[in-house]
Amino acid sequence: GDLDKVVNLLLSLSGRLARVETALGSLGPHAPAEDKLALREKQRLLVAQLEDAKELKEHVGRREEAVGAMVARYLPAEHLHDYQHFVKMKSALIAEQRELEEKIKLGQEQLRCLRESL
Repeated sequence: GDLDKVVNLLLSLSGRLARVETALGSLGPHAPAEDKLALREKQRLLVAQLEDAKELKEHVGRREEAVGAMVARYLPAEHLHDYQHFVKMKSALIAEQRELEEKIKLGQEQLRCLRESL
């Protein structure tokens, strides 16, 4: 459960950071300085939060290894392999699902912007 939450947090923060960086890149040279400043501050905060989330993921990874070692003492090799595969795939699938959701959001944002510009 913690792994799910940390992976979702990492993906959420990286998605938000990407949107802020896209917004910064799309600001024209005549954009108000306060808009640029606000976006740069958001970017700075998101980078710091992303670093904290990475540390949290490392902590969860160490805990996962400890739990895996404990589980290994009680499960036969075949079941242990299934357990390890489940944990690995669950994390990968969560990341893939979140990435797809972010791509959908980005596509919807781009579509909205295109409609507004027409």
